[in-house]
Amino acid sequence: MKYNRYLFTLLLTLMVGATLYAQPSASNSPKKMKFLIHITCGSENPTKAALGFLVAKTALDEGHTVSLFLAGDAAPLLKDAELDKVIGVGTGKLRDHYEAIVKAGGKFYVSGMSAKARGMTEADIAGKPAEFAMPTVLVKLAADSDRLFTY
Repeated sequence: MKYNRYLFTLLLTLMVGATLYAQPSASNSPKKMKFLIHITCGSENPTKAALGFLVAKTALDEGHTVSLFLAGDAAPLLKDAELDKVIGVGTGKLRDHYEAIVKAGGKFYVSGMSAKARGMTEADIAGKPAEFAMPTVLVKLAADSDRLFTY
């Protein structure tokens, strides 16, 4: 009888231990991060511009938080005409990436100075998860991010 109790206790301990070992823990799951994608290439370099959007889409697909800051020649990329015409070689259609980013909760910031210099207005970003921003916003986003990619 004493032997059976010992065997039962040992078996129960092994079963509980195996169950706990098999449970996923927070340390086993990948850390969710905050990414900033800073894009300065526009339609003059469609492959690089689309690549920045593709990386943002991929990070969002993996559950990370993503902000995109478009500056310089990239500022007009949020115009509907640009979204429709930019297709990167091997990096896909800008419009497809943009729509996936929006659906996944990505946020766009457009350099106000770059946009103004290129004739953009509020109408160009109306209805989009985007806002015009100054360099101070870029610096804050970079400081608050875990990783920064530049295209």
